[in-house]
Amino acid sequence: MSTVNGGISFWYAQEGAPAPREPLPGDTTADVCIVGGGYTGLWTAYYLKKAVPFLNITVLEAKFCGYGASGRNGGWLYNGIAGRDRYAKLHGHEAAVRLQQAMNATVTEVLDVCETEKIDADQHRGGVLEVALSPAQLARLKAFHAAELAFGETDRELYGARETAERVRVAGAVGSSWTPHGARLHPLKLVQGLADAVEALGVTVHESTPVTEIRPKHAITPYGTVRAPYVLRCTEGFTASLAGQRRTWLPMNSSMIATAPLTDAQWESLGWNGRETLGDMAHAYMYAQRTADGRIALGGRGVPYRFGSKTDNDGRTQPQTVEALREILVRFFPQLAGVRIDHAWSGVLGVPRDWCATVTLDRSTGLGWAGGYVGSGVATANLAARTLRDLIQQDSGQSGPTDLTALPWVNHKVRKWEPEPLRWLGVQTMYAAFRGADRREATGHSADTDRVATLANRLSGR
Repeated sequence: MSTVNGGISFWYAQEGAPAPREPLPGDTTADVCIVGGGYTGLWTAYYLKKAVPFLNITVLEAKFCGYGASGRNGGWLYNGIAGRDRYAKLHGHEAAVRLQQAMNATVTEVLDVCETEKIDADQHRGGVLEVALSPAQLARLKAFHAAELAFGETDRELYGARETAERVRVAGAVGSSWTPHGARLHPLKLVQGLADAVEALGVTVHESTPVTEIRPKHAITPYGTVRAPYVLRCTEGFTASLAGQRRTWLPMNSSMIATAPLTDAQWESLGWNGRETLGDMAHAYMYAQRTADGRIALGGRGVPYRFGSKTDNDGRTQPQTVEALREILVRFFPQLAGVRIDHAWSGVLGVPRDWCATVTLDRSTGLGWAGGYVGSGVATANLAARTLRDLIQQDSGQSGPTDLTALPWVNHKVRKWEPEPLRWLGVQTMYAAFRGADRREATGHSADTDRVATLANRLSGR
């Protein structure tokens, strides 16, 4: 059996294509128009409708709900948020601590809603285990662990080589850091359950309806225009396809593979009984989960960016990327050298120029947006949605400021990405530098981070 490449994602191969929802039938009006039927858009519709049931809310989705990153990601529901350190510098340490505490609580929030709405997304709260495989990675791991403690995550644990192996037997692991604020889930089951939940609440969802331009109080599509006091852009890695947004967020590619189901003997050799999500401290990092049906789904960067902010159509990824991900799998678990790779796919995530996730409502125009999650969107989208809800309720006079509207990522402004070909050259150079640094660190004995990676981080704005 050969590897299936594309078909959107492995998660769709399991669940099948959804029954299509109707496109927009023509010009219409709404109280709130949400552009994008992924996690951010659907969570926002959910929380707004729960808070104000009489609101007329319309969601417009270019393909179908979960076509983008929400249906292709690695299923990491965890407490990481892009830009926390920068927010600490801009707004003070305590403001960033509040942001981190909100993210910690978001993991529980998502799991609680799944229980309330009876969404079975194969969720399992096993936490997140991030491992180090070299002296330099171990030094970064210890610094990372200390930083997380400083931001109030007192329930995080640091392990040596033996304790790491007791959780997951990663070949050559010299240490790890574990947080309980994480869960494994099936990303597509979550997005499809969420779409069903918002429709049950009375939200209108139109699929096959690409929005070509967003203007104050207008979302323009080939089928008609939705006019609404609030128009919210929840398009993450596909933002560049909108008029005037080509340089707003860079659509970064991330690719994944899924193995065939492992045997009981293979799982016994790996451990991983806690079903933690698994990552590492490499510069071009990997992420993995043990799926509910006994596979390993593992991802990494591959070819990081397509010229002109282009995105793929069906999730197909390059053969060399599939092989590179297989090499990571075997480096972590050498006993799986002969395991079959059943599926490979790719998707895009949104990267702002300063690598900071943001949520914004422009009170003068009614335009709002959230995203730039840099790969941490499964949980962050939920916090962003609840924040958009509070910002709209505050703007419309239904409530005052809340703890969420006071978080430091609200209304954060960032400059646009450079024009082409500078954008393409910069991203390619950055990831070439990261891969080279990872190779040198893996074969070296220094605990110092590779200088080239340090320079690349500084130049890229990470």
